[in-house]
Amino acid sequence: MKKFVISLFLLLFCCHSLGAAGIHEQAEAMGASLSAVWVAPFACLLLSIALFPLFAGYFWEHNYGKVAAFWSVVFLVPYAFSFGISQAVYAVVHTFFGEYLSFIILLFALFTIAGGICVKGSLAGTPKVNSLILLVGALLASLMGTTGAAMLLIRPLMRAISHRKHRAHTIVFFIFLVANIGGCLTPLGDPPLFLGFLKGVAFSWTLVHLALPFALMLVALLVIYYFIDSYYYKKEGAPVKENSGEKFGLDGKFNLLLLCGVVVGTLVSGVVNLGSFSVYHVEVSVANCVRDAFFVVLAFVSLKLTASEIRTRNEFGWAPILEVAKLFAGIFVTMVPAIAILKAGSDGALGGLIALVSSGGEANNAMYFWLTGLLSSFLDNAPTYVVFFNTAGGDANFLMSAGATTLLAISMGAVFMGANTYIGNAPNFMVRSIAESGGIKMPSFFGYMKWSVGVLVPLFLVLTFLFFGGF
Repeated sequence: MKKFVISLFLLLFCCHSLGAAGIHEQAEAMGASLSAVWVAPFACLLLSIALFPLFAGYFWEHNYGKVAAFWSVVFLVPYAFSFGISQAVYAVVHTFFGEYLSFIILLFALFTIAGGICVKGSLAGTPKVNSLILLVGALLASLMGTTGAAMLLIRPLMRAISHRKHRAHTIVFFIFLVANIGGCLTPLGDPPLFLGFLKGVAFSWTLVHLALPFALMLVALLVIYYFIDSYYYKKEGAPVKENSGEKFGLDGKFNLLLLCGVVVGTLVSGVVNLGSFSVYHVEVSVANCVRDAFFVVLAFVSLKLTASEIRTRNEFGWAPILEVAKLFAGIFVTMVPAIAILKAGSDGALGGLIALVSSGGEANNAMYFWLTGLLSSFLDNAPTYVVFFNTAGGDANFLMSAGATTLLAISMGAVFMGANTYIGNAPNFMVRSIAESGGIKMPSFFGYMKWSVGVLVPLFLVLTFLFFGGF
């Protein structure tokens, strides 16, 4: 399969018309002409991620990359025949240079750097200690991003609960709070909010307007988690973790500086304009390239300077990042038509849904919240945020004032509901993969959604009535 995919891409690059005009413009207008059928390969890939581990675990473990490549080919070949090889090449190049490369480099850097930080001493793994770790992680997420906070704290949390029998629920709530909801207070917390910042939303706007929804979700989820974990803790006989006698502290502390470097690099790349260059009609930002190269350097500095025994104690391995890299390569490619249809707005196959956000010329903020959220649960929440931001007028000054409730709905939907599935936000699947590598049997794709539907959705309904007046 690997040779076939490489051969296909080489064929696409060799056979396309180099002088083709208007490729970018044609691609931008493509969404209006695509039917919902084009989303089938993406849906099939998601079903593969959900079902193969349940019914063909051994096959999936050794072939998940080939499955992702297969569904990518199932999309690309008909796409090339229907719209031309040039458009298929553009889709691949745009996905790689415009989205996937920066995405995986950021994850690689954070995964590598955080893997060089080891918490010394015994964390008891009691309901109180676990809740405290979740609280700290949720607060850190807005300062260093959900991915950074998740990569920093997932291993200490796993070490704390290593003696516990029931552990998966703790990781699930970690995804809820640290990998998603905690990132809502600043533009650094989550990519959608950062895009809003680049479009003119004031840096402090999210802190002022999302503080109350964040506080309500934080308190509610911590209380729910504490009672669930207390139940399991008592059921297990209140197990006591053996005290190693080692003084509490951190090894590999210089990696914290490297993590700060990632945060600063992200912020600077968004506000500095160094120009751009074109790769087959795809505009590539020089600032983003410099940022990505900087992240790679930081990761290799961490690898070079961190003592090997620290990573050994962290049970650091490359399997989680390889799994995410392969699966999300397929997800990003097969997601192309879904994002194009969404960008087409009322002219696309989802036009009926998009129309629901406006009722008689007035914004239906409850629908903005739920549609942004539900689409962000399965698609990339960053472009979903941008689509609804533009649907609401795209004027940051208006949306921060008269349209503040609408912007609040869009922001909450994109950030909060990314927790609904394993693929709703970048760190979700990474956390799951790290937990699985550490011997924690995590819920399946649908098993995880049982938790999100049972715990998060009722809370989202409460938020709907509290902040948007109901449906």
